[in-house]
Amino acid sequence: MFQHASSVAELRSAQVLAAVRNRFGAARVLVVGDLMLDRYLWGQVGRISPEAPVPVLHLSHETETAGGAANVARNLIGLGLAVSIAGVTGEDDNRQRLLQLLTEQGIEISALLADSARPTTTKTRLLGNHQQMLRIDAERVAPLSAELEDRLFALILPQLRASAVLLLSDYAKGVLFGGLCQRLIGVAREQGIPVLVDPKGRDFNRYLGASLITPNRSELAQAASLDPSDLEHLTQVASRMRTDLRLERLILTLGELGLLVIEQDRQTRIPAVAREVFDVSGAGDTVIATLAAGLAAGLDPIDSAHLANLAAGVVVAKLGTAAISLSELEHAISDEAALEQAAKRCQLPELQTRVRAWQARGERVVFTNGCFDLLHAGHVSYLERARRHGQRLIIGLNSDRSVRALKGPERPLIGEQDRARVLAALAAVDAVVLFDEDTPLELIEALRPDVLAKGADYRPDQVVGAEQVRSWGGELVLVPLLEARSTTGIIQRMQR
Repeated sequence: MFQHASSVAELRSAQVLAAVRNRFGAARVLVVGDLMLDRYLWGQVGRISPEAPVPVLHLSHETETAGGAANVARNLIGLGLAVSIAGVTGEDDNRQRLLQLLTEQGIEISALLADSARPTTTKTRLLGNHQQMLRIDAERVAPLSAELEDRLFALILPQLRASAVLLLSDYAKGVLFGGLCQRLIGVAREQGIPVLVDPKGRDFNRYLGASLITPNRSELAQAASLDPSDLEHLTQVASRMRTDLRLERLILTLGELGLLVIEQDRQTRIPAVAREVFDVSGAGDTVIATLAAGLAAGLDPIDSAHLANLAAGVVVAKLGTAAISLSELEHAISDEAALEQAAKRCQLPELQTRVRAWQARGERVVFTNGCFDLLHAGHVSYLERARRHGQRLIIGLNSDRSVRALKGPERPLIGEQDRARVLAALAAVDAVVLFDEDTPLELIEALRPDVLAKGADYRPDQVVGAEQVRSWGGELVLVPLLEARSTTGIIQRMQR
């Protein structure tokens, strides 16, 4: 069963935002994987070299950041979590620089062994006029020796017991080759600790039994020898892979198309946040770090995936390997909530399209109407009860003119745009559409809802549109009201 996920704002943005603010700081994550040093040489390009047809970079400054698994840890630190990290570097100056960066960023180094047989993986990027021109990699791709793997595993075990989530960041440099991956997954699952994996390479069998993996479409295509543009086939393969690897879920990251969460009984598409993209470096690190943060804080997996999607939208708007911060994620949640509320206020043609799509997915659409002037608890209770009769709730909102025609020249107290804005902020409401006629009959006939809801203070024969809704197989429901709650009563008490 395929579902389009509601956004964080539509689900319960206030609760998610509260969890982000209050529970992230109490969570601890252990990151194990391939650590790197990311070095950037920044400058300007103004001419082509006379020696060869290549641009000349006039160097202005250099920067360095912790990359690979260390960038995952940076994201977690930025979100306010406690983080310990384990991996292997070379015995060289770049190891010392990487250790210094990790310490400066508050990342606990639980197990960072040195291997004289390899260099510290270092990626040097040349950027001219803020565009990447060239990348130089210094690395050795090889499995750890059996002795080094055993030492690393022994150092990781005490840290694992103190962690809420184990995150394996595999950049296919060798730390998670061999048996270490399966050893860690086995111990973590025995202790009830979720294991999240950011995979690489062709052999995903080493992730057998993990809680979830997060391949992007290129990584999955490489592992399955498929065309990355064949999304339908990739989705089928991802679903089979989830079963074969005994994963609870597989999250396929799709770049500008967002995320696809594949579980045993459903697939949930989470659309990407529209952003100007400057650099996708490290976006996958941000996705899995935010997923881990959400799960460590006790959030639902789909809510965690929504957060990861929002966080990725933030970091791709930055240049270079970037990390998310807690304040940036909070702003992204709030911004999305505002956008979703704005999107709920519809014109009729747009809403007709939405209703047809909802109904095509088997969702029952409930329609109700009213003035909703000076919103109070009676209104909120009524709308929540009406929504229980279906999966989507539409409000036909009387325009200011039609309210005056019904209630008199002193009403409404609140203008139509403000009334629509407040209604759209309610979690029970999926769409608000204004109508200017004296009755909503034309609106009901245009939308053809499955359920027409009205307050129980009406008789069935008094409800406008009831006959029409029944004619296409719909249902009329009369919703119980809270006693002694009315806008007119509130106004009278204020006047007294």
